[in-house]
Amino acid sequence: MIDFRDVDQAKPYKLFKELYKIAVLENQKNVEAISISTFNSEKSEVDSRFVNIKLLKGAEFIFFSNYKSPKSEAFKLHPQITALFYWSAIDVQIRIKAKIKKTPASFNDEYFKKRSKHKNALAISSNQSQFVQSYEDVVNKYNEVLETENLLKCPNFWGGFAFTPYYFEFWKGHESRINKRDVYQLNGTNWDHKIIQP
Repeated sequence: MIDFRDVDQAKPYKLFKELYKIAVLENQKNVEAISISTFNSEKSEVDSRFVNIKLLKGAEFIFFSNYKSPKSEAFKLHPQITALFYWSAIDVQIRIKAKIKKTPASFNDEYFKKRSKHKNALAISSNQSQFVQSYEDVVNKYNEVLETENLLKCPNFWGGFAFTPYYFEFWKGHESRINKRDVYQLNGTNWDHKIIQP
């Protein structure tokens, strides 16, 4: 689930929140899951992966990750992303284009202390996306960290990313494929609204 905190009152944020509530009422699984696409300028390569949005704070969507992961390197090289929610329970797709940055260390520390010890043990023990000899090695290292490490202390290689949209597209499916597409694009401090064809 997404934690909403002092959410921006602009129309696209209000609409996002309304659709989110409807999706939850319709028992959408993994409602917080979002696919994030990045561009690695060193490799000239586009990549995508799912992450879980934990907070929508003001105008920022926030998730957490290992700062040494491939996606973190991609964010550093090219701090613009495209993100995508799809809620099949209500046949709604939300496309977002945004700028991304790290959250402050103090914010990460505070958030880490509130998480379960099991989640924190995994965050500490995992060298995310690095090759390993076996899955058993992953489990053994996790169990060792669970028993021996301070699970309230946030490691400096883990923390949040916040992205601030400048583009939203709300796509609503239609049984005849006359899909409705509402676009909101930031123009200075105002959001321009347009309808685009299916």
